[in-house]
Amino acid sequence: MSTIMIVEDDPKINQLLQEQLEKYGFQTVNVEHFDRVMEVFTQSRPDLVLLDVNLPKFDGFYWCRQMRQESNCPILFISARESKMDQVMALENGADDYITKPFDYDVVLAKIRSQLRRAYGQYAPQEGERTVEVAGLKLFLERMELSMYDIKIELSKKEALLLEALMNQHPRVVSRERLLEKLWDEQFVDENTLNVYITRVRGKLKDLGLEGAVETVRGSGYRLRATWEEGQ
Repeated sequence: MSTIMIVEDDPKINQLLQEQLEKYGFQTVNVEHFDRVMEVFTQSRPDLVLLDVNLPKFDGFYWCRQMRQESNCPILFISARESKMDQVMALENGADDYITKPFDYDVVLAKIRSQLRRAYGQYAPQEGERTVEVAGLKLFLERMELSMYDIKIELSKKEALLLEALMNQHPRVVSRERLLEKLWDEQFVDENTLNVYITRVRGKLKDLGLEGAVETVRGSGYRLRATWEEGQ
């Protein structure tokens, strides 16, 4: 069941929209205090927002910009403003469509369904798995897995981050500073820790039969060498 957030300060229109949407199986969320629009948005995480332009305190353009900082969910403006400039401003501030009042409920429902299909249904973009490949050596970033010659081995998160940096820059040198930045998360990472992880990465590559694939460049950093190709 999709959740539709209604940001409309006209009680009558709000109620009619709510009744119509719930009649067709949608769950609705309403805003009662218009200085807490983002609070409701963050807590309810709606699948789609119907947003009026004329609202107390801040207008719909303002709230649309705030929502866009947190979500890519479809946002449809519904407004009595009919000017071309208002419609342009709505789209420029992140809206997906603009419906003028008085509106036909069937049209509103059709536009909602269309936006939901594009965002989450059969027309939604399919996210592919992120991979990096160098001469047959393939790194699956989400799986934290490295493969070569149909052999697969698992990596730790930091091993995968180091290999991602080396493979993305291949055949160029990656500085130690850059690699330390990749390893840095909540905890400080020192030079000795980097040395440990470089040793582990070399060990994982060796397990795949790839000897000497991470080269130390004195005074600069490390680079990945496709040694398995050089020997052919």
